[in-house]
Amino acid sequence: MTAGPSRLGLFSRLVRPNDTQDAASVYRDALEQIALAERLGYDTAWVAQHHIDAAEGGLPSPFVFLAHVAARCHRIRLGTAIVTLALEDPIRVAEDAAVLDALSDGRLELGFGAGGSASSFELFGVDGYSRTRTYATKLERVTAAFAGEPLAGARTLHPPAAGLRARTWQATFSGSGAVRAGAAGDGLLLSRSQPRDPHGQAATLVEIQQPLLTAYRAALPAGVTPRIGASRSVFVADDHHTAWAAAQHGARRFLDHLRDTGATALAGTVDEVLRDSYIGTPDEVAEQLAADTVVAQATDLIVQVHPIDPGQAATLRSIELLATEVVPRLRGTSSIPTGDFQ
Repeated sequence: MTAGPSRLGLFSRLVRPNDTQDAASVYRDALEQIALAERLGYDTAWVAQHHIDAAEGGLPSPFVFLAHVAARCHRIRLGTAIVTLALEDPIRVAEDAAVLDALSDGRLELGFGAGGSASSFELFGVDGYSRTRTYATKLERVTAAFAGEPLAGARTLHPPAAGLRARTWQATFSGSGAVRAGAAGDGLLLSRSQPRDPHGQAATLVEIQQPLLTAYRAALPAGVTPRIGASRSVFVADDHHTAWAAAQHGARRFLDHLRDTGATALAGTVDEVLRDSYIGTPDEVAEQLAADTVVAQATDLIVQVHPIDPGQAATLRSIELLATEVVPRLRGTSSIPTGDFQ
């Protein structure tokens, strides 16, 4: 087992905690969360890309938003988790990423995935059944651009972004995807929303993701240092009752969203929504995280409050408690020794 995560990240899907909040206020709230995380010593801030469905995630343009963050936060690293590359033009993605990396003084962490809902693929006129093959082809184009290979005649990417090649990540739910990320020498992003096999519903998140970690490490070229980001749903409150009342309220709201979109196969009860979430007081959450052996092997612990989404005040408090009380407790455990959390 490795020494445990050395970086702490904050992840946001930029969802609306209620139906009255508009997109501008959601973006302002996310900026406030990231600014607080920077002050508290978090290393990275990650955002997801989603199209059309604001209840699933309200940010179709992650590079635009992260450029806004880069102008206001000057230390924290900025990550995409993920850009749904199968839906994008790979050269435009490379160009946008290169500009953002230049503006942020090399702070971009660039996560890609095939991802996307069926409605998103329909929106862009892309065949969802071939998304994995499309993703792989476009990823080759993006990474070739970062490596300085000719794009048209002798012309190469401008601005150049050679450093991004070493800061590329791939998200996956599958062993084959983990092998692809490892063989490329990329980072591996593991999601808190890992799907379960219909015949393995009782499996824990750790049991599902450990084989992906093993496959990734085995595929890494010799001498390449693994980069593993473990995303976890974490909500910390000052007392147990407050934490669970907010969690159950958020889970019921998320269930309504799943029913509205016909996605009830993902979860049908409050317990199923919350089964992979770490919820409670700082002591309780520290104990839960310390027992997660995938987190213990990760280089990056990336926390989000989704699907609880308890509102801005409670989210800010959770961000604070995680940095000031949970992480110090983790430093004292045997399973996650002291890392480099700032």
